[in-house]
Amino acid sequence: MKKVLFSLGIMSVLFAGCGSGAGSTDGSAAQNSSSGSSDQVKIVAVGSTALQPLVDAAQESFVQENPNYQISVQGGGSGTGLSQVEAGAVTIGNSDVFAEEKDGIDADKLVDHKVAVVGMAPVVNKETGVKDITKQELIDIFTGKITNWKELGGKDQKINVVNRANGSGTRATFEKWGLDGATPVQSQEQDSSGTVRQLVSQTPGSISYLAFSYLDDSTQALSIDGVEPKEENVADNSWKIWSYEHMYTNGEPDEDVQKFLDYMMTDDVQEGPVKELGYLPITMMKVERDAQGNIK
Repeated sequence: MKKVLFSLGIMSVLFAGCGSGAGSTDGSAAQNSSSGSSDQVKIVAVGSTALQPLVDAAQESFVQENPNYQISVQGGGSGTGLSQVEAGAVTIGNSDVFAEEKDGIDADKLVDHKVAVVGMAPVVNKETGVKDITKQELIDIFTGKITNWKELGGKDQKINVVNRANGSGTRATFEKWGLDGATPVQSQEQDSSGTVRQLVSQTPGSISYLAFSYLDDSTQALSIDGVEPKEENVADNSWKIWSYEHMYTNGEPDEDVQKFLDYMMTDDVQEGPVKELGYLPITMMKVERDAQGNIK
């Protein structure tokens, strides 16, 4: 009888050991208990390059806590993000603009998840000698009426306009709120915010526009009518070139995708990468703006 009990005890220890080993194979049993599954979850988020740094930073910390997730974050522009998520080709479409603002997108198919606010500013090469212009002067530069920086008190230097490509949410936002809907002159176009920053910093006379998250000492951000491109000025709408950062899904997301979207709204992200990378938490906004541009 003692031998039987001893054998049963050994078997119990062995089974317990196997159970413990199985639980530590992916190291994520505890983290995934809320989703009820430790199955591999793949999420592909494509679109806005203005939003890309934030989603990329958030996914890094999220995946550390949830190692069964594989999250790929890619650029391509807001138009690409919206069209790809509508087609079901990606999990999330990142966009700087409302889906309703994009031609050819069936916004009724998509569910909007606003995760932050981003300001955008005109930027120039630091050697132009100009730091503050009027709204009308900004429009005149981009529509080709002003062609030399000396007309604005700067260097005797030809203005070189660098635009974002069609489909860019940053471009759509800048044209709507910075240029009052005016059509800019034909000029070189770039898909990437990072490339735009590099071009402006290295090319004399250049002007373009960037999300606050891409502003650094390599370029000069312009004030408009004396208002500086700062977060506090976006919050009360005294700086009007801003947009929500949207993460669209095709219909309501499943539980696993919702878990990542919920994480984007946690204090860890909103008080961390959102502020560190130059975005604004939605809770900081003192106004609301709808797809038609109406302010509440």
